[in-house]
Amino acid sequence: MTILCVRFQPLSADEAALPALLGLLEEFTPVVEALPPDGALADLRGAERYFGRSAVELASVIRVRALALHGVDCVIGAGPGPMSARVALRGARPGVTCAVPEGGVREFLAEKPVVALPGVGTATARTLCEYGLDTLGRVAVAPLSTLQRLVGAKAGRELHDKANGVDRGRVVPNAVSRSLATERPFGRDELDPDRHRRALLSAAGELGARLRAVEKVCRTLTLTVRYADRSATTRSRTLGEPTAHSAALTRTAYGLYEALGLQRARVRAIALRAEALGPADQASHQLTFDPVDEKVRRIEEVADRVRAKFGPEAVKPGTLAA
Repeated sequence: MTILCVRFQPLSADEAALPALLGLLEEFTPVVEALPPDGALADLRGAERYFGRSAVELASVIRVRALALHGVDCVIGAGPGPMSARVALRGARPGVTCAVPEGGVREFLAEKPVVALPGVGTATARTLCEYGLDTLGRVAVAPLSTLQRLVGAKAGRELHDKANGVDRGRVVPNAVSRSLATERPFGRDELDPDRHRRALLSAAGELGARLRAVEKVCRTLTLTVRYADRSATTRSRTLGEPTAHSAALTRTAYGLYEALGLQRARVRAIALRAEALGPADQASHQLTFDPVDEKVRRIEEVADRVRAKFGPEAVKPGTLAA
């Protein structure tokens, strides 16, 4: 085991929180990749040799330091590669590191559902399950040609390789500033789906305004729902086109939320993160002749000018989209 996938709990989506914890990981290795809003990958190959300890043993040290210095617990998965470490994270809990057995990646993955594999979304999982490929073990023994016919040539080969324990990924050091996040905490554990949606509307409006202010667009939107028992669910979706349009972000946020199928969940906070940011002037956009869409975009432009002149509180996020 050389790769750790760490999720810090509980952690606010405040932009200043995650970098401090990434600094803790960087005391062991410079190869740290942020996984906003609350996680990171760390390559400990050099640290294992330097400290004479395994990655699992170093994970215990990291957990103690995070608690002592930041008051934050860790959920940690360990594996020989980034993919297996991220899958292992799903089976971890505070105080116990879930490690993939040495040389047993394929066996470890075999009983896992297909959605446990990073990159497999709801639509892909549904397609695979319709053909009886509901576990990674079944995917691993399925003919490559069958997978490629179901999900496409490139995606099918990647899925086949990963299900068989082949992990060509690597930890790429990055910066949290490549994304923007906002969180909406509730004063009490909230059961009402309407209040959840209003929080999403407000958060998406704020993200859109912040993206436009720095002339950026995002390609991916990530939703994190934190529950009363301190657990959390995180889902991501790639947008049809890069955007900073609040209405488009809101629609995607609603879709992510509805896909969770929450039934009277006691929600403590909802966070949204815009990821894969790029310059707005280099993004391509689909032409639209929808007068309603054009009107909303013009209203956004006016609201942005008002914020620039009178401050960010002049127009409340979430009041321009529905």
